[in-house]
Amino acid sequence: MNVFSAKTKRAPEVQQSSGADLERKFWPAMAAYAILAVAAWFILGEGTVQLQGKPVEIRLLPIFVFGMLALRTALARQADRIRRG
Repeated sequence: MNVFSAKTKRAPEVQQSSGADLERKFWPAMAAYAILAVAAWFILGEGTVQLQGKPVEIRLLPIFVFGMLALRTALARQADRIRRG
């Protein structure tokens, strides 16, 4: 039996988003990050955790994570604009 027969399935091609598609998705993504950050703020109770010996409010941790995701999304959008421009 031939391993490389014609019936071998090919990996699906990765579909790249166009610039207009990325622009269309940017603001809903930012809104989703904001909604998740606000929800995390109200869902998490008050309390502190120790980070490098300093007390940090536990509510700030998901805000930081969602902020970093939003920053990464904004930088990817700007990089795409530069590549297309």
